[in-house]
Amino acid sequence: MKAIRRFTVRPVLPEPLGPLSDLARNLRWSWHTETRELFRCVDPEGWRAVGGDPVRLLGNVSATRMAELAKDRRFLRRLTAAADDLDDYLHGRRWYQSHGGDGGPDAPAFPDAIAYFSPEFGVTAALPQYSGGLGILAGDHLKAASDLGVPLIGVGLLYRHGYFRQSLSRDGWQQEHYPVLDPNELPVSLLREADGAPTRVSLALPGGRSLHAHIWVARVGRVPLLMLDSDIEDNGPGARDVTDRLYGGGSEHRLLQEMLLGIGGVRAVRAYCRLTGHAAPEVFHTNEGHAGFLGLERIRELGEPAEHGGSGLGFDAALEAVRAGTVFTTHTPVPAGIDRFDRELVARHFAEGAELPGVPVDKVLQLGMETYPGGEPGLFNMAVMGLRLAQRANGVSELHGAVSRSMFAGLWPGFDATEVPITSVTNGVHAPTWVAPEVFRLGARQIGAARTEDALSVGGSGRWDSVGNIADADIWELRRSLREQLVHEVRDRLRASWRQRGAGSAELGWIDGVLDPDVLTIGFARRVPSYKRLTLMLRDRERLTEMLLHPTQPIQIVVAGKAHPADDGGKRLVRELVRFADDPKVRHRIVFLPDYGMAMAKKLYPGCDVWLNNPLRPLEACGTSGMKAALNGALNLSVLDGWWDEWYEPDFGWAIPTADGASTDEDRRDELEAAALYSLIEERVAPRFYDRGNGGLPDRWIEMVRRTLTTLGPKVLAGRMVREYVERLYAPAAQAHRSVDATGAQELAAWKSRVRAAWRQVAVGHVEAVDQDAVGGSSGTAGLGATLTLRVQAALGELRPEDVEVQVVAGRVDSDDTIRDARTFPLKPASGPDLEGRWVYEGPLALDRTGPFGYTVRILPAHRLIPVGADLGLVAVPTESAVEAAGGVLLR
Repeated sequence: MKAIRRFTVRPVLPEPLGPLSDLARNLRWSWHTETRELFRCVDPEGWRAVGGDPVRLLGNVSATRMAELAKDRRFLRRLTAAADDLDDYLHGRRWYQSHGGDGGPDAPAFPDAIAYFSPEFGVTAALPQYSGGLGILAGDHLKAASDLGVPLIGVGLLYRHGYFRQSLSRDGWQQEHYPVLDPNELPVSLLREADGAPTRVSLALPGGRSLHAHIWVARVGRVPLLMLDSDIEDNGPGARDVTDRLYGGGSEHRLLQEMLLGIGGVRAVRAYCRLTGHAAPEVFHTNEGHAGFLGLERIRELGEPAEHGGSGLGFDAALEAVRAGTVFTTHTPVPAGIDRFDRELVARHFAEGAELPGVPVDKVLQLGMETYPGGEPGLFNMAVMGLRLAQRANGVSELHGAVSRSMFAGLWPGFDATEVPITSVTNGVHAPTWVAPEVFRLGARQIGAARTEDALSVGGSGRWDSVGNIADADIWELRRSLREQLVHEVRDRLRASWRQRGAGSAELGWIDGVLDPDVLTIGFARRVPSYKRLTLMLRDRERLTEMLLHPTQPIQIVVAGKAHPADDGGKRLVRELVRFADDPKVRHRIVFLPDYGMAMAKKLYPGCDVWLNNPLRPLEACGTSGMKAALNGALNLSVLDGWWDEWYEPDFGWAIPTADGASTDEDRRDELEAAALYSLIEERVAPRFYDRGNGGLPDRWIEMVRRTLTTLGPKVLAGRMVREYVERLYAPAAQAHRSVDATGAQELAAWKSRVRAAWRQVAVGHVEAVDQDAVGGSSGTAGLGATLTLRVQAALGELRPEDVEVQVVAGRVDSDDTIRDARTFPLKPASGPDLEGRWVYEGPLALDRTGPFGYTVRILPAHRLIPVGADLGLVAVPTESAVEAAGGVLLR
């Protein structure tokens, strides 16, 4: 029989056990081994049954067991120690407070607080609000910020169905299931007003409708994560379903989700700060374009009159104030990965009488429309809006930064892609979350538990080098133990999967022989869009089968991944892989595990010897799964894409050769790259794994493991990543936020308006090298170390020299005279203006590089409150008729 009503009965803990509730509801337990061990001791069988979820555990433990624990002095001592340790963690000074967070006289200008918005957060499997890499990265960002003491406020949505759970049909077709999540059974609490009423944010919708949401708070160590939930009684049926599931529904459903995340998220932050006294954010970080509407809400706030808490700014001035304190991170290297909405849909939701009164709908549309060469003018692009609303933007690896600069170059016409103002901060992973306990214990034996914890969470200068002193035998024993654990995990999951597929116990005896703890194990797990090429390994099935069944150097492969529910192409790839893995000839050597998620990943990464990644280059933004594997001693076998392109060395892995540019035929490219992958495994990877030295150990393999840990370990940490965000993006954004106050914003907006109106009159006129003899007259050569003096006529129209910067751009040139590795040198006004408003600029150009060399001249807007000259997307360059002495120069 079905219940007619569902509710949650919370456990009432005996007074001595009261701290268990605080420990359970702060998600630090998800990466703190001692706290997890404490909960496991409460009820070992129950702990396994609830999948390591303390909230569910406490709801299931019997009153008798609780009474026993309340009298167990040893347990109570452990409980007190854990509670005291959490209190120290939450309130002690950490990296941020020691490096500028306290605003000392010599400290960097770190922000008082940062609001970090993301559509998904992968903090723990007990809070399933993630689908893949974006969410896991966001969760690791919060955890690393907590470890470092960064005053972050996370903002997301609470999806009542989360992302889908995956199973397989008998023939291997992906099946989706959406379990209902009750917030009362999750490690979250409802934000309430002083009178106990739930705090609520509301958005106005077209037609006089409203969208209301409650705010659930998850404690991620020191970081509060605010999650908005529209499934409340005050909403109508359509509005209640806005937060039903992650990445579900049609265009309007997605638009409402993103309006709630961005606009409602800002309002949730304001409510949280009002109720808790948390410092108001100076910096707003948009993790991908889904939350881009947060900038519009902040513009609306600033436009409010002073008596309502605003600054009374007009749209243009408010836009400048918002941009100054906003950071935008793009995660996709493919346009198809960006949310785009029909212009009319957006216009309807931001028209008069709908959301954001006082923010003109035409201004909203201007921010997101693809009004640039190659764009589609009828579409509203969330990433484009994110870039136009943020003064600072970044990709998530060096290569992805370059890809992003090319992808969005249309927003900065007249500038080379290399000058597009998108930098990069390479992703990292939260080691305390992803490093297996066995790896942690081995490090603790070497340098101590506290120093190991510091090295994993903060980076602990020099402490990773101590791995070099661990004995080869200990490393190899650890790797074998982790591989054996994976074998047992795979068999359990495979058996459960086959039962879901309809198999009976009598059919499953073969599963006891699946995988071997002494065989080279390769892992491949990720989302399944086509560019990640799940089935590249199947390109030559006969050759793959030979490798799997090799008599002396066999391999075994563990594969996992989810296709988006609407992606039938991805589902076909899954079925293709599953059907191959079902073949009785090879099914003991290759397996597909359904329902890839955090719980599975924590077993998969440590147990694999090699982590495989073979996307179409350069379509992998970062690829952090390989980082997690590396932290557990796995070696990477990957295409040079994402982070691997940046940090690959032969000492700790292999680069799969790619056929970039060799053929426009995708089928031919896959064939070439699959053949390269097979050859690497056959000729280099497997032989090295099975090559035993005099002591019976694979000495060269172990040395690669050691190099992976000592060299890659400190680089791939989320702590390193968050420190870079703080120092390179958050601190400058906070400083800009303080500079572009109401007065500064009005000044900057007025200046930009004046510059844009006058720019059509700006031009580069006559350009000449005053001392032409320095370049050998007509010979076109010069000696290294010579200096040219350049003189340029610059027409500024109604602008003044303080409004612009006249630059020489110089460097080596290629065969078509394109300047490579360009450097810029400012020229200074020497005279002017003449009767026609022209100024003369002069300056030296040192010829400090040999080879074909060239230069050009340009004029850019310049103002103390803009960080880069490309900020306005305006540039004036010489016409051919204006150039007299700007030809290529050969240096010898």
